[in-house]
Amino acid sequence: MGYKVAVVGATGVVGREMLQILAERQFPVSEVVALASRRSQGREISFGDTKILKCQSLENYDFRGTDIALFSAGSAVSKEWGPKVAATGCTVIDNSSYFRMDPDVPLIVPEVNADAIAGYTKRNIIANPNCSTAQLVVALKPLHDVARIKRVVVSTYQSVSGAGNEAMDELFTQTRAIFVNDPIKKERFTKQIAFNVIPHIDVFMDDGYTKEEWKMSAETNKILDPDIKLTATCVRVPVFVGHSEAINVEFHNPIDEKRARDILRESPGIMVVDQREDEGYMTPVECVGDYATFVSRIRKDPTVEHGLALWCVSDNLRKGAALNAVQIAELLGRRHLKKAS
Repeated sequence: MGYKVAVVGATGVVGREMLQILAERQFPVSEVVALASRRSQGREISFGDTKILKCQSLENYDFRGTDIALFSAGSAVSKEWGPKVAATGCTVIDNSSYFRMDPDVPLIVPEVNADAIAGYTKRNIIANPNCSTAQLVVALKPLHDVARIKRVVVSTYQSVSGAGNEAMDELFTQTRAIFVNDPIKKERFTKQIAFNVIPHIDVFMDDGYTKEEWKMSAETNKILDPDIKLTATCVRVPVFVGHSEAINVEFHNPIDEKRARDILRESPGIMVVDQREDEGYMTPVECVGDYATFVSRIRKDPTVEHGLALWCVSDNLRKGAALNAVQIAELLGRRHLKKAS
């Protein structure tokens, strides 16, 4: 018994990770289908360690009889195909930004707002949050429950994998070019990414913030609490996988660092690594391949009455994208779907 699951965008970096995590977590499947554009039809994709899937064309696939579709092919594909697929009775779990702020589409991080998934019946679509938002709200939720968050200031250090395969290739190519004295070519990023940082992710908005920064604020409000004030600075860094965040939180109520540390240690999806010594904290390299959101450097923020500072690290391809989507599918299955016999 299990579900028939389709992965849309299976050849991309997140689509591949979705297939890997479905296998790792032994998600109950009766069949898994890899879907991509026509040019990828017939391409072979791994599902777990032993099974190979051949990509089928999204344009020609009949979704009737498919239970869940995990979308990771970008906003344009989600805009066109999401409602069509949902109309067949297949529940869409979408990793793009297209549906996130739709009031009829729940935006879900299972450790944070699992009950909100019930709203999926309005459109038969569930949205996956932005990668930087996902790890942030996992870290904030347990603290918010205890001391109620008033304001968040967050600076992100986001890996190039958040921008896809081509971005990872650009970091590699530029790094190699520097060592062999070749010209630096900028294609995916606005400035050189190798040995540099770029304070610019997504397009600029009229108020000077980028859309990535706006997403973190708007999505945190939708997922966690509309009364939280959040300001973000999102920065791309020359790291292949793993997003990091420096977070300053102001609370309405008192909370000290010891209590915060104890709360976070007992919270789902979080690992606390916080020793005040060399190597007593997590970095992106160490989080790759892990399911957890890691919290380190927990300390008092003395600039506000009730404040804490945190360092948060997570594998953006996992908790920030593929893992969260699979966790949503697991939650959907437990609460709402019936397994096929």
